[in-house]
Order: sequence, then C-alpha cells, then structure tokens
Amino acid sequence: MRMNPARLVAVAAAVWVAAAWAQSSPQESLAREIYRELIEIRTVHPDGDNTAAARAMQKRLLDAGFEPADAQVIELAPLKGNLIARLRGTGELRPILLLAHIDVVEARKEDWSDGLDPFKLTERDGFFYGRGTMDDKAMGAIYIANLIRLKREGQKLKRDLVVALTCDEEGGTHNGVYFLLKDHRPLVDAEFAINEGAEGHLVDGRPRVLGVQVAEKSYQSFELEATNRGGHSSLPRSDNAIYDLAGALERISRVEFAPSLGVVPRMLAKNSVPFERGEKAAALLAMAEHRETPEHLRVLSGDPEFNAQIRTTCVATRLEGGHADNALPQRAKATVNCRLLPDENPEHVLQELQKAAGERVTVKPKNPVVPRPMTDPRGAVMKAIDRVGGSVWPTIETLPVMSAGATDGSQFRAAGIPVYGVMGLFQVRGEQRIHGRDERLPVKSFYQGLEFHYRLLRDLGDRPVS
Repeated sequence: MRMNPARLVAVAAAVWVAAAWAQSSPQESLAREIYRELIEIRTVHPDGDNTAAARAMQKRLLDAGFEPADAQVIELAPLKGNLIARLRGTGELRPILLLAHIDVVEARKEDWSDGLDPFKLTERDGFFYGRGTMDDKAMGAIYIANLIRLKREGQKLKRDLVVALTCDEEGGTHNGVYFLLKDHRPLVDAEFAINEGAEGHLVDGRPRVLGVQVAEKSYQSFELEATNRGGHSSLPRSDNAIYDLAGALERISRVEFAPSLGVVPRMLAKNSVPFERGEKAAALLAMAEHRETPEHLRVLSGDPEFNAQIRTTCVATRLEGGHADNALPQRAKATVNCRLLPDENPEHVLQELQKAAGERVTVKPKNPVVPRPMTDPRGAVMKAIDRVGGSVWPTIETLPVMSAGATDGSQFRAAGIPVYGVMGLFQVRGEQRIHGRDERLPVKSFYQGLEFHYRLLRDLGDRPVS
C-alpha cells in the first residue's frame, strides 16, 4: 500500500516527537521542576493566583543567590503579581528583556482527555500536557532556569538580563506589561526584548522552520450607528435605521484594503510553496519571486490566513438595534473590528469605512491606535537567532513573521523597544492546541528550547546589535 505524502509527514513527525529524551544534566532536571511548578499553580482570571506563581519563581531565584532587589514581585492587585528579575552584567551594553506571561486561559479537567488534568504537568508519549505548556509557561520556566544557570556559572555578560513574568496577558483587569511600562519603566527598559509570538514547525519529522515574530497588527474597533425618528411598526417607511445599517455593513463587507508586500510576507510565501498545490502554489511562488499579478493576489486573498498577512482587514463582530417589537427602530449599532498592518494609517481606514457606510451611518473609532513599528527582520539580533538556531537545529530556516493577533510584545514595540517573538519550541506543522483541549509540547522540544535560549543569551549578552 502506498502512503500519501501527508501521512508520511505525520508519521515522520511522530517519530521525532516520540524519540526518547534522557535528561543528561541537572539543568534539565531543574527546568522540568520549574515548569511543573508553574503549570500546577492555577493562574486563570479572575480567581487564579498569579502572585503565587511570581513568588514561587522569586523564591527559586533567592535560593540561587539573587539579591532581593534583583528578584522583585510587584502586585498590582490581589492575585495580580508580576516578577521582575535581573541578572546583573558589567553594564557595558544595554539590557535584554525576557518577557513571558504567567496567566493562562481557563481549562476544565472534564473537557480534557482521560488521565489529563490541565493543572498537572503530565508526561505521556513524548509530550508534556497541561494548560500553559505552550502558552506561555514553557518560556517562563526556561528563562528562570537559564538565569539560575548563568548565575551559578559566575561569568558576567556585558548586558543585564531582565526577566519579566507578567499577569493578565490573556485578558483580565490588570495587564502587567501596561502597568510596568506606565509605573515602573526603568525596571523593564531594555535595548530589545525576547518574547513569545512564533513557534517552530516540524516538517518531514525534523525542525525546519524557526519562526520569529517581528510585527503584530494593531487592533482597532469602530462603532457604526444609524439613527431615525422612528414611529409605529404598522406604518413602515423606506427610511429605517436597521436597513440603513444593514446596507452599510454589506458594503463594508466588500471593502478590500490594498496589499502590502514587504519582506516578511514574501518570505512567508516562499516558505509556504512546498505545502501547497495548483494555483495557490503558483501564486505563492510568484509572490516570493516579486512577479505577482492581480490574479495571483486574488488567489492568495481567498485564504483567510494569508490574506491577513498582506492587508489590513475589517469585519463586523457585534450588532444591536431597535427598542420594541412594535416600533420602527430609532437607533441601530454595529461594531466593526479591524486589524491594521504596522504601516497602515488609521485615518485612512476610518475614511474608507465611512465612505462605504454612506451618509446615513456614522463611523467612529472606539479605541485609539498606537503605532507599533516592525522590528528589523534583517538586523544583528535576527542574525544571532539564525546563527544560534542553526547550532541547535542544523535543518532549520529562520523565518520572520507577523502576527495577525496580538501579544504583550506590541506594547513594548509601541514604547520604542524592539521585540523578537522567538519561542524556540517546535510543534507538528498545522497542530494548534493553544487555548484548547489537551494543550501540549513535545518533551524533546522543551529541552532543546532550553538550550537554544541559553546559547542565545550567551551570544547576545556580549554582542553589540547596533
């Protein structure tokens, strides 16, 4: 029997995942124990205890010889603690910030597979299972373990290394990064930051793509409103607030912003060619080679994921109207949520929406947009990530990417601190369990990610990047 290519890829990936990983160092044992401790402290909003997780990591650092001033817990409100830790270097170069959030999305044991508890770290069939194993407690555990390792080694880098483990990234009332930048900027100020944002992909059973998030779209919602003098429903008229709003939304659904084809989407197109067939593969190749036509872009725009990479998008997400079953509506409202490219002008988006909505519907922004410049995808830090990544995974290609969603890294970019979203953690390409059932991370990937980040800190900790 001949096995199809997709099945071969899945089998090869399974072999890589299932390959036994024998813990060969005290450092790996320490990292696993820290990982377990973080996973098993429930940190969901509103009643999860982020402070307990921050204090547990603080104790780890104090026990390893850190001074209290270099391992602070800042509690913004009950249960909303953040850890700020600093491994001091010589100060010849500006610090590196290592950012990870310690809050997680809610999970219920009854929703997970038998034998799995989302708030217990379980090792099974080559995977670590638990809420936060990928998003984002693996990175938090790796940062703390590597800070302790570097402290024990005693060699001072030219930069301070600052770890920020923060609360309420996944939602909640006290976003740690917002408050730290607002009230404690000196504690987290850095030349650049390393954060979550892009995982790695296993292809043909090997680590092949090391993603590095260098940009995020901006979030902006708009309120559309139609008003009318109303009246009795027994005497309908052609002017009607609900009809006016419905027409505006239909026209907005056909608004398509111009594509922006910079280095990041072109590299993504090149990387995606081997995984597609037919006209889509041809369109991706054309874009990668700078010879795309309107027809090629039409094909790619039909894929929601790729379309979001090349243009600003807007979509209706909420709707309300009228005040009684027997009355003509005096008011109808809708929310349109837009995700703006880093170089998009918010005023242009507003103008396009208002133009489509027409004169009888008003369009107003619901929130401001702060510019979030793209991090340099070809600079010294990217070269270091590629160099170090290649030393751990000789088969990888380093790929800069843009997130259509958002992480806390966007706030640092807005504050003028470049962010590189590199997790160094690999998943089977196409698998997505973050925020969902049976979240997991390959055991082998966790330990290799630990080594990758250690080598990266040693490299960047002594190297000028500008």
